[in-house]
Amino acid sequence: MHLSQGRPVNAVAILQPLTREQPALTEARRLLGLALRLTGDLAGSEGELLAALAREERAELYEALAATLEAAGRRPEAETAYRAALAIDPLNLASSIDLSELLLNENRLDEALAVIEPLGRRPQADIHALSAYALALKALNRTNEAIVVYTRAIKASPASAVAEHNLAAIYCDANRFAEAEAGARRAFAKGIDVPQTWLTLARALQGQDRFDEADHAFRQVIRRNPLDSAAQRELAQLLWMRSEAVAEACEVIDQTRASYPDDVGLITARARVLEYAGDTNAAYDFLGAAIDRQDSIPDLHVQASYVVAPSNPVRALEHARRAWFLAPQQTQSLNAMILANLAVGDAAAAADLASEMRRRAPNDQHAIAQLATAWRMLDDPRYAELYDYDSVVRTYTIEPPSGWSSLSGFLGDLATSLEHRHPLRTHPIGQSLRHGTQTQQRLDRSDDPVIAAFFRAIDDPIRQHMRFIGDGADPLRARNTGDYRIQGVWSARLRPNGFHTDHIHQEGWLSSACYIALPDAIEHGNEGWIKFGQPGVPTWPALAPERFVKPALGTLVMFPSYMWHGTVPFTGDQHRLTIAADIVPD
Repeated sequence: MHLSQGRPVNAVAILQPLTREQPALTEARRLLGLALRLTGDLAGSEGELLAALAREERAELYEALAATLEAAGRRPEAETAYRAALAIDPLNLASSIDLSELLLNENRLDEALAVIEPLGRRPQADIHALSAYALALKALNRTNEAIVVYTRAIKASPASAVAEHNLAAIYCDANRFAEAEAGARRAFAKGIDVPQTWLTLARALQGQDRFDEADHAFRQVIRRNPLDSAAQRELAQLLWMRSEAVAEACEVIDQTRASYPDDVGLITARARVLEYAGDTNAAYDFLGAAIDRQDSIPDLHVQASYVVAPSNPVRALEHARRAWFLAPQQTQSLNAMILANLAVGDAAAAADLASEMRRRAPNDQHAIAQLATAWRMLDDPRYAELYDYDSVVRTYTIEPPSGWSSLSGFLGDLATSLEHRHPLRTHPIGQSLRHGTQTQQRLDRSDDPVIAAFFRAIDDPIRQHMRFIGDGADPLRARNTGDYRIQGVWSARLRPNGFHTDHIHQEGWLSSACYIALPDAIEHGNEGWIKFGQPGVPTWPALAPERFVKPALGTLVMFPSYMWHGTVPFTGDQHRLTIAADIVPD
């Protein structure tokens, strides 16, 4: 009773004398182990549970021991204990859920799914098993399957507001914003009123271009939790895209910082606004002042390293080394070390670190791009294999889809449909686009028949390109299954002097750009052209573009997602309208 009512100290006071008098009571020892863990006495908890296991091997005892070991940060031992529990009872729900979550936290996604799937597939699975199963599917980007499972969870527990929230959140991840909004509102109707559901609602409203309502919902998150860093970042971005004014974008962050001046989430969010508004000096000064107050926060050093690298590579390396010292296992620290070493010209060190990142995540597109950049600086022949433009970059002219007699007629209708989806004023934060706008919705979710026709038009060129690149052992060809699915797709509208900074596409395998409307300026030198090979990070010596491709209306340019690419700014008074897509093997 004391345990169930949150009074573990009282439970310990009752159970300790009992287990001393009757050490063979394994259930009493299990409960004492649980109570000691809740009081923070992990060593005592472990001792009681091991003593109980010495007398009797039960799944519940191994489960309790595993939870204690995991709380102590001893994950390998915790995993062993969870698996021991499942060896005794393969359908032990608590052990299956907890082991699956442990594996997810270690990015062992397939293993996590293998643990929880047998329970999640059972017709009588309850909401807990179904939620854990859906979480594993979501981590593997099997979003549609996760939606089905979350829907089952609602049927298993119709009164659950949490189940409604989970479904709404994954609908939002899938860019099914109207369904996400409906799910969030059902969660509210069932009694939930937490920041996470307001955040889902805000994202769903923004995804439907209902910006005033989204603004209100983001502020509801912040009213309930001022330090919700996601809401602070996303509201700042929305305010920035609507106003193109730094002061307006930072207004809510600054109001919150008056009470929480050293909150890392607020600091990094404000610095990002300054950086993407083009004031990198102000961004670095702001981060530097925060570091002076709290030097032991690795995230501050990582962001400071990124911001200062173009102007002061040596200082960037100092920040990266500090972040690495503070958090050597953190991927962001490793990434900062790679980029800083490229910036100071230590390509050999960068190559070693990028190889380590690829070892951790073989398909990480940033790691491949960074390793390729280091190889280029080292004149390593492996660079030419990854950046063999003639064999991996190709252009295709799409055919007008059924219903249109000419390509120009289709592109004109498509441009009209897309223009309505660019209501904002300027570029988002954290993306490559500068001086232009980007659509909020995934275009492949659109019910506009003209936009839907675009995906029919690009299907054959995508399949042609997969046949063109063929099979092989390199990071591109090794993943070629001959089939694909769209991972992300959006439209970019550049105004005069707009461009894309050099970048790669982390979420893709193959990436593409299709030209819907073009300015006359593309006939002036390389204005408005796509360029390949120039790194989007500082290097010493600086590396120039290696290939330019002239845009043409209806042309689809396809290339590896790990390949650095950007666009050249253009003059005049016309816009440049494109659709970009990332695809992954299916």
